[in-house]
Amino acid sequence: MEAVMSEPVGEDQAPRSTFMLIFRGGAVSRPDLSPSELQAHVEKWYRWSEKLAGEGRRNTGIELGGPGATVHGRDLVTDGPYAESKDLVTGSMIFEAASLEDAIEVARGCPTYEFGGSVEVRPAHNHRV
Repeated sequence: MEAVMSEPVGEDQAPRSTFMLIFRGGAVSRPDLSPSELQAHVEKWYRWSEKLAGEGRRNTGIELGGPGATVHGRDLVTDGPYAESKDLVTGSMIFEAASLEDAIEVARGCPTYEFGGSVEVRPAHNHRV
């Protein structure tokens, strides 16, 4: 399967595919950060997102709240998730890129690496931003 292609914005712009970035760990999973450190880091996220929007990538980000719950079938629900904080999914973003390689380049600019986070890059199907 291929990612859904969106319509070009202008005649000179090639169609783009839709991708999802899945953020794990990073600053939001670190209880040892001061409010000022966290605020400075959040500002980097805003600048990064604004840069992507300025490039016409039509990005939509979603920060996850906590603590949530995990459903293990019909009869078992536990508090959590309680994965290691570096593995905890902390948010996601859906955006447009010309290719998987282009999407990986976008992910390389993510501020999450500053605090040990990681980013999974996946093609997104049947979704438009």
